[in-house]
Amino acid sequence: MMQIVLIGLGAGAASAFLFASVASGAPLSLILANFAQLPILLAAIGWTHYAGLVAVLIASAGLAVILGAWVSFAFLIGIGLPAWWIGYLALLARPAPGAAADVEWYPVGRIVVWTAIGASVIVIVSIIRYGLDADSVKAGLRRELDLAARFLTGFRVPGFRDPDQLKDALVLIVPGMKAIALTFTSLINLWLAALIVKISGRLRRPWPPIAQMSFPPFAPKVFAGAVAATFLPELLGLMGGVFVASLLLAYALLGFAVVHSITLGVAGRGLMLTGLYFIVMLFSWPLLLVMSVLGLVETMLALRARVAARRPPPPPGSINRP
Repeated sequence: MMQIVLIGLGAGAASAFLFASVASGAPLSLILANFAQLPILLAAIGWTHYAGLVAVLIASAGLAVILGAWVSFAFLIGIGLPAWWIGYLALLARPAPGAAADVEWYPVGRIVVWTAIGASVIVIVSIIRYGLDADSVKAGLRRELDLAARFLTGFRVPGFRDPDQLKDALVLIVPGMKAIALTFTSLINLWLAALIVKISGRLRRPWPPIAQMSFPPFAPKVFAGAVAATFLPELLGLMGGVFVASLLLAYALLGFAVVHSITLGVAGRGLMLTGLYFIVMLFSWPLLLVMSVLGLVETMLALRARVAARRPPPPPGSINRP
């Protein structure tokens, strides 16, 4: 128990410093703040979710003392509790059906979907603080853009110009961009934490076959409901767009898993995957949309199962890596 408290204390302090680094004004702090979830996830995955919860409480208390209650609350809702929850799901297990000695670990696909849904809920909570009508929310988001413009100008970001003429259009996409960013950073932090804990030898669950992940049956229904909600007026349509954005990223990750799976055994697979990721870095949005469509098609047609059924068995002694 004492070890859990000490680990939580150290992880909480590290997470608070990473989150508060933005106040220093250093350009590097913009990157460091994105890894504020990492210490909490390390504690939760390496030393149980109780250590992660202690880290969340320590970090929140420290930020409340140093930067004030509102900053602490923003960290708690947007960073701390989501990281603890993801770490909890990562180690969730139950006895495997029909196998007394084995356990069934919580599927990676479900973690991805819940991360996307959680990010959407957090973003929606953050924007409705401006009001319960679309005009109030848009006015609040425009003030955020003004603040971000002054912040980036203060950093002297090369090539940055205050896009005043684009702010009205940006207001409509900022909530979705927030949801995408939060989903992406949460999953990156989870992957890094699991990798570090695995290297240290403390990872209790086997490394999951990510290329074989699948989404739960409720995921397409949630996505369809979110798409339908975008046609609703005012704030409801804006909320639907937030869910659509984060879930599209989740389906893009499923699309990448499909590519990794169906290219097994293909000559030049490494070069193909390297080229794919390089193109994604160059043309991120169009390619991510294509991968999202591929992920959606996978949920409807089970592409990986169809390709696996037609694939000839590998020769004896050969090894395919996912």
